This record gives sequence, structure tokens and C-alpha cells, in this order.
Amino acid sequence: MTIPFDLSLYLVTDEQLAGPRGVVEAVGRAIEGGVTLVQLRDPKGKGRAQVEIAAALLQILRPRGIPLIINDRVDVALAVGADGVHVGQSDIPAAMVRRMIGPDKILGLSVSYASELTAPDLSVVDYIGVGPIYATATKTNAAPPIGFDGLAALAAASPVPVVAIGGVKAEHVVPALAAGAAGLAIVSAIIAADDPAAAAADFSTRIARFRAT
Repeated sequence: MTIPFDLSLYLVTDEQLAGPRGVVEAVGRAIEGGVTLVQLRDPKGKGRAQVEIAAALLQILRPRGIPLIINDRVDVALAVGADGVHVGQSDIPAAMVRRMIGPDKILGLSVSYASELTAPDLSVVDYIGVGPIYATATKTNAAPPIGFDGLAALAAASPVPVVAIGGVKAEHVVPALAAGAAGLAIVSAIIAADDPAAAAADFSTRIARFRAT
């Protein structure tokens, strides 16, 4: 049985955007605002450094029941006992990752095109990250923006829940959820905020308000 998870407010880390306070402190503040899931993403980070950060994140996330997902680095996820892995289309195939992490860990996959929804790998993932919704500087090799129409099309065709990612800000909560997203994956709008807790709370409040209508 897969570890329970909530895609509502999915925080994705960025070492540079976290600035001098660092990823662990930024995440620690952000979870006070209602973050429901955290992904450690550091494509340039060395294995040892990622293990140290991941272990520190687990110390603050586990007591709150917030899962930690590791981007791409299956070895790091296994080393620290993280709750799951997220991979892209050019990373280790999802089916292989599933065999490595077992049946209970959370597995996410990035999808930008409808053709990627027909891949056999999709049968082993728990959710997909759909985007980029808008152009974003946090991922230099991202596909062209798909907008909310593209999000709606992929959400309707996906057999698993989808989370919107890519340039997403607080004012995009309503169109993203209305398009069928189960949640929003946020990088700069929270990690780079002067007050990550307040920024996360803004998202969380808007999500709750939309779902209450």
C-alpha cells in the first residue's frame, strides 16, 4: 500500500532560491504555512550533500506526517529512507525505479505531452507532474509551456492524479484546480519568498477556499 500523500501544496526545493538561509530552514518555515508534500530537487548537488539535506528535512517533516520525495536520485532516497522519488522523461525509467524502491513508496513522473500518457511506465506511478504551465527559470531544459488548457487536457486523460508545475503563483490556484489538478507544485513563489510561511499560507488558504465552494 502506497504511503498516504496529499498533492494539494507540493513544495519543490531550489538551493539557489533558498539563498543564505538554505533549503532546510526555508522548508521549515514553509511547512508552517500548510505545505503538504516536499520534493528535494538539486540537479547539481553531490550525493553526500543531498543525503545530508534529505536527512535534515526528514527530521522536520516526519513529525508532521509530510512525505519527502527525492527528485531523480534513487540512491539518495534509498540511503535516507525517503518516502518516494520523482523522475522525468529522461531519467531512469519509472518501471525500473519502482522495482528499486518497492511497491509502497510514492513515485511521481513528469509529463508534458499527451503522448507520454500512453507509456507503459505510467502504470507504476502514483501521480504525474504536469507542465510547465508557464515558462520558468528554475528548470532550464523544460518543455514549452502548456497553459491551463494543456493542463486540463492532460488531467482529463491521466489515470492518476496530476499536480500543476511551472511558474505557478498564488493567483493561479483557481484556474489550476478548475482544470483538474489535484494540487500545485511550487518552487520560487514559496522558496524565494521573504516569508515562506506566509507565502505557503496564501496558497493553502486559496486552495481551501476553492474546495469549499
